[in-house]
Amino acid sequence: MANSKSAKKRVAVAERNRERNQAVKTRVKTMNKKVVVAVQDQDAEAAKNALSVAYKELDKAVSKGIMKKNTASRKKSRLAAKVNAL
Repeated sequence: MANSKSAKKRVAVAERNRERNQAVKTRVKTMNKKVVVAVQDQDAEAAKNALSVAYKELDKAVSKGIMKKNTASRKKSRLAAKVNAL
């Protein structure tokens, strides 16, 4: 375990960041799943609305440094392809 005061602080900061990152990643996965479910249900309107929300969450994750830009682009592209296939 950490001995110095600064090392203890870093442990606390790392844990706080891990929890925040985990929450954002979970939110992104949930929004992606909503798009996929709407596509499977053949609900074009719901899929478009869910896609818009998913884009927003992916962009937020990139801006916070939780996800790389290309990863978010790839996910957005794949979701858009599914919605456009309706």
